[in-house]
Amino acid sequence: MSRESEIRNTAYRTTPRNRVRRLPKRGHYDRETVHRVLDQGLIAHIGYVIDGQPYVTPTCYWREGEQLYWHGSSASRMLRAQKGGLPVCLTVTHFDGLVLARSAFHHSINYRSVMAFGTARIVDEPAEKAAALEAFVERVAPGRWAAIRGPNRQELKATMVIGMTIEEAVAKIRQGPPVDDEADHALDVWAGLVPTAIRVGAPVPDPLLRPGIAWPEHLNGWTAGANVDDILVKYEK
Repeated sequence: MSRESEIRNTAYRTTPRNRVRRLPKRGHYDRETVHRVLDQGLIAHIGYVIDGQPYVTPTCYWREGEQLYWHGSSASRMLRAQKGGLPVCLTVTHFDGLVLARSAFHHSINYRSVMAFGTARIVDEPAEKAAALEAFVERVAPGRWAAIRGPNRQELKATMVIGMTIEEAVAKIRQGPPVDDEADHALDVWAGLVPTAIRVGAPVPDPLLRPGIAWPEHLNGWTAGANVDDILVKYEK
């Protein structure tokens, strides 16, 4: 078994910060589940406090092992605050469907989510920063980094990359049909699931694309109708 496999087969420690109290059976602390939910997403919400004021900021993210990364403008107040070693909470949520019960109380949604805790740090070492930005592009389209123009010195200066080692994390997942009270099963009300998923649409070429430039092979995974979760999880680290 490889070192990466050994790590994946372990669990994050359970602490007061990440322990699931409401419906604890939905909580998953093993790294394999946490990483899979993270790797099937593109957008995270970063929670942090600046001068006593809480903020939650949506941003693209990616994972490399136990490191989570996100990036933005060097002028961003959020990122400038985070680079000083700010405690943050990163959350990711996937909406998987409506759960329609016979009673109002038992209506719900199916979902997959992760809450991860750590300390934000600026990634300023040139080699790590370049590797992180390459990993961001390669995450969604392996092979694209070699086909495009890389960032120049000014663009690198204008871009801040933030990294966070996952200190604690938990996945919370709800799956399956509604859980009605037995007495409500006699009601003449339709109950069940309405599944949902993010699907790929038909590509729309840039209006300024020069004639003769074909759809690249490295984007073949992004076929119309494909489930985005399935595409992204292929590239999990």
